[in-house]
Amino acid sequence: MANLKLIRDRIQSVKNTKKITEAMRLVAAAKVRRAQEQVTATRPFADRLAQVLYGLQARLRFEEANLPLLRQRQVQKVGLLVITGDRGLCGAYNSNVIKRAEERIKELQASGIDYTLVLVGRKANQYFQRRERPIDASYTGLEQVPTADEASQIADELLSLFLSETVDRIELIYTRFVSLVSSRPVVQTLLPLDPQGLEAQDDEIFRLTTRGGQFQVEREKVSRAEQSMPQDMIFEQDPVQILDALLPLYLNNQLLRAMQESAASELAARMTAMNNASDNASELMSTLTLSYNKARQAAITQEILEVVGGAEALN
Repeated sequence: MANLKLIRDRIQSVKNTKKITEAMRLVAAAKVRRAQEQVTATRPFADRLAQVLYGLQARLRFEEANLPLLRQRQVQKVGLLVITGDRGLCGAYNSNVIKRAEERIKELQASGIDYTLVLVGRKANQYFQRRERPIDASYTGLEQVPTADEASQIADELLSLFLSETVDRIELIYTRFVSLVSSRPVVQTLLPLDPQGLEAQDDEIFRLTTRGGQFQVEREKVSRAEQSMPQDMIFEQDPVQILDALLPLYLNNQLLRAMQESAASELAARMTAMNNASDNASELMSTLTLSYNKARQAAITQEILEVVGGAEALN
């Protein structure tokens, strides 16, 4: 009976764990929806900004505009902005980003280029602090669904590093959202801004939907036609002045979008991890229930044999 009690306690413990993992999966799904709504809410501003920049690019050669954010310098030191999460229980999300950052650091060191780190997320901060890597700034405890104010604060730090010539290039290492079960850590150059990267290209917005009781992602294309600008539009100010004012906004928008994709990737990874944990708990409960039934049947058989044996002894 002692063995039966242990199995019953184990089954109850697994049931409680499954309730927790299922609740965490639903919370992550709700936050993914919030991230989706935020991407949709910031889309009109991003569209309008793309329209103006595309119109300026059509009328002005960015290479001839002597603007600090477009100026290419000989690269002697690179600032790496690494975006991770504050919490775990999200599969390999954090470790994949950190691994990609380590690979990039090795590439820079092999080329004889110095580096410094700007870290977003407690996981990256803990990892690189333990290894005594050069850290210029770190940001932890941010909203799980990023805000424009947070992106602006980080962008100001990056602009300060670049404009003061502390670093000659700033690269962003974040997780690009592909689907609920797939994400990819990538490296993207933030500063100096590449004129070719300012062209309005076909973009996508992810939408989390439910179909047949299951979560899935649908992607909506944003075509270049929707971002076109009237050719006869007149700029009252010098286009270079307009460009100088808009480029920091463009940088903020790029950074916010990257943080949103990272947050969506983290939440999707947590959804997947908690879903797998719930499935594993169900399988373990089935195995334990089978073991319990076998042990119970063996105990009943033993009791019957004892009763029969006692009856025969009396006869």
